[in-house]
Amino acid sequence: MSPDDIYTNMREVLEEALGVDEDEVTPEAKLVADLGAESIDFLDIQFRLEKTFSTDDAPFKIDQGELFPENLMDNAEWVQDGKFTDAGMTMLRERMPHLDLDAFDSDRSLAGVADLITVQALVNFVERKLNGTPATS
Repeated sequence: MSPDDIYTNMREVLEEALGVDEDEVTPEAKLVADLGAESIDFLDIQFRLEKTFSTDDAPFKIDQGELFPENLMDNAEWVQDGKFTDAGMTMLRERMPHLDLDAFDSDRSLAGVADLITVQALVNFVERKLNGTPATS
């Protein structure tokens, strides 16, 4: 499946899950800040992605914490004083290669993680997963 096909399907998933208009779903749109996603929406989006990208021959299964960051504050080695440590940044790069962490590296605030989850990040995730690229790169 081409990146354009993935994006088209992603746009439909997000329109249905979040009740947003097609023109709002751009590659740079942030799920929370721009599209109004809430934590419960992430489960719906994950379910819809699994359904949309699964085939009879190849089920598309997303493991818990694979697509969206979870339980980040549970590890003091990753987050201290509301910011990601070097170890935390390494973990994010390994577990979430679909996120664009280059600009985030200078901020590292836990609150800023939500802004990393863009439509393009989801497209990148699906593309990597469909191509069999492991989460750790």
